[in-house]
Amino acid sequence: MELDLITLGLLGLVALLAGFFDSIAGGGGLMTVPALLLAGFDPVSAVATNKLQGVFGTASATWSFARAGKIAWRESLPMAATAALGALAGAFAVRHLAGNVLAGVIPILLVVIALYFGLSPKMRDEDARRRIPPWVFGVTIAPLVGFYDGFFGPGAGSFYMVGMVTLLGLGLVRATGNTKLLNVSSNGASLALFIWSGLVVWPVGLVMAAGSFAGAQIGARLALRHGARLIRPLLIIVCLAVAARLMADPANPLRQALSRILAGG
Repeated sequence: MELDLITLGLLGLVALLAGFFDSIAGGGGLMTVPALLLAGFDPVSAVATNKLQGVFGTASATWSFARAGKIAWRESLPMAATAALGALAGAFAVRHLAGNVLAGVIPILLVVIALYFGLSPKMRDEDARRRIPPWVFGVTIAPLVGFYDGFFGPGAGSFYMVGMVTLLGLGLVRATGNTKLLNVSSNGASLALFIWSGLVVWPVGLVMAAGSFAGAQIGARLALRHGARLIRPLLIIVCLAVAARLMADPANPLRQALSRILAGG
């Protein structure tokens, strides 16, 4: 697929902005996938090419948090491995399961997460008491969210984040850093499947990857500098934005159900 230089440049700028948000709170795919669709991509190629730029963005953020010593490698690497396995299973399952069911449930979960981060007085940079050991997280939450990331995707970073804060007791900065590691792992597994299937549009994906990498560097450094003061409000905004974006689709089953209820009333 060939694009003019202006369109290619605009896609790179969108990826830069998406990389910034992704490095802190996730949700960058809400910008990049619609941009690729507007540029003329079919939905499958858009998702596949988006995974390429997403991997570069999350890898960039992971690198920044790792350099700052915010990633617990011994604990997080096994979780990243199970997240990758879950993502592969999700990418395979997408051909056989109904994604519209998830599209109806996820907005509710994201609103709940936004309320949790908004109302909980314990959202801070310091670690808290751990409720489960990392290996339990690694065989339960990590592969489940990884499966969701490979199958559907929007809000996966928020799900990783809330699990690490509430179950592993990580402060927001450390939770963000370890979330990025799991994100790059599940994104990378999905990308491998898309590459094997020949669905990635490489010239466009690499331009967007450069933008995403740069944006993630900016976002990660701001997150490390400002901590919970920046991460907490952005998490809330991103969760609500993803929920609103999913609900804006007339085909969303939750929206259709609410419409029928209101029409009946």
